[in-house]
Amino acid sequence: MEVPWWRDAVVYEIYVRSFADASGDGVGDLAGVREHLPYLARLGVDAVWLTPFYRSPMADGGYDVADHRDVDPSFGTLADFDALVADAHGHGLRVIVDIVPNHSSSEHPWFRAALRGEGRDRYLFRDRPNNWRSTFSGPAWTQVADGQYYLHLFAPEQPDLNWRNPEVHAEFLDILRFWLDRGVDGFRIDVAMGLYKAEGLPDTTDQAFKAASPVWGRPEVHEVYREWRRLLDGYPGRRMAVGEVWTDSAEDLARYVRPDELHQSFNFAWLQAPWSPTAFKKVIDDTLASVPSPTWVLSNHDVVRHRTRYGTADPGTGLARARAALLTMLALPGSAYLYQGEELGLPEVTDLPAAARQDPVFLRSKGRLPGRDGCRVPIPWTVEPPSHGFSPGAVEPWLPQPASFAELSVEKQEGDDDSTLEFYRRALRVRRDQVGSLPYTLEWLESPEGVLSFTRGPLTCAINYSTRAVRLPRHEDLLMQSGPLRRGLLPPGTAVWLRRLS
Repeated sequence: MEVPWWRDAVVYEIYVRSFADASGDGVGDLAGVREHLPYLARLGVDAVWLTPFYRSPMADGGYDVADHRDVDPSFGTLADFDALVADAHGHGLRVIVDIVPNHSSSEHPWFRAALRGEGRDRYLFRDRPNNWRSTFSGPAWTQVADGQYYLHLFAPEQPDLNWRNPEVHAEFLDILRFWLDRGVDGFRIDVAMGLYKAEGLPDTTDQAFKAASPVWGRPEVHEVYREWRRLLDGYPGRRMAVGEVWTDSAEDLARYVRPDELHQSFNFAWLQAPWSPTAFKKVIDDTLASVPSPTWVLSNHDVVRHRTRYGTADPGTGLARARAALLTMLALPGSAYLYQGEELGLPEVTDLPAAARQDPVFLRSKGRLPGRDGCRVPIPWTVEPPSHGFSPGAVEPWLPQPASFAELSVEKQEGDDDSTLEFYRRALRVRRDQVGSLPYTLEWLESPEGVLSFTRGPLTCAINYSTRAVRLPRHEDLLMQSGPLRRGLLPPGTAVWLRRLS
């Protein structure tokens, strides 16, 4: 039986606003992505995931969609999108696009009509609000001119849709068809555990992402994904969907990837795990025991970059651990999702001036929460300021880059065997050569305290979380290492791939 392309794929997330600016306005665009497709093909990824590029007032970086069937002028045109897809396919890259079904923009025609009293049942309006809070800080309800309130689990500019209305189901099926007909290979579903809220919208003091909640993960949502799966299965080329599912258990995560629902769900337990052999092993065991087609991700556009998470006091330690975690992730069964710039070893930018920040999390909390701008700073292509090749000429990018980005740029790292960029390229090349023949299970090896070692067929992966160098497992060849070895020993914060003794 043919293995689906997505089962072992490496997918590269492109936060479109911050990848590459071809138009010269300081904001990334589709033409900029298209120009750099050869870079992504050489990196060795199998697919790209594009964050929202639809028409939007940009109250939340494009996740407030005003028109799901058109491209925002700041990103280009539908013709630009079609050319990008054609070129991506020409480079052997699949294209996944974001779909945002939990809410729309307050500038969406449906919501503008709702404010006039027309079609309000497409959203969640009430005479009196409950006690729910916005994920972005503050109340989850905003009052309109006639006295009613509407629900927004995120920013006020993102009113929640009412998925108990059949019109909403029909609209999103049509939106999916629109992009499938344009050649997209799959969808990343924003807030996939959202959509439905408990009947009656009862008060709750606990809005954590849980399997059993009046706010998130309602059982009705699974029928939506059964509808979508039937649609996807009707298209040629193994189209797929991956869900952004924040939940509290691997068992609940597995419900979203039953055979007639989504193909994949993001495994955020892996992203949230601290630097610890116990934590990493628990996530791996729980995931492989519950989820048939696992995914692994270390960073994305919503979280602090993992280089910084793994070593806030010592950037060198953070980078070494980030490289070791990447090598471990790529050795696991399943697909891996990379976030743009991690292949350059970019850290979180923590000193952005308040006046430059645009994330509603920061703005709505009045600076009490750091927000997500720090992981969205445009990536550096060259050493030259002010944009390090992100924009042409002397154009400054929409978020300022630190001067240190020059040393982390593609231009600076290209051809340097010790650089993080060349390390990623080697790791993805070796993974591609190895993964097709590996079993979809792993076996743990006895290891020194603070070390994890596992095998998948002829491949052994070992990662050292301890503070001392340790002996390597018995092996025939050294295939990959995340950092230099010391007299044949595995140093702290380092991982290796080995070929087992036959």
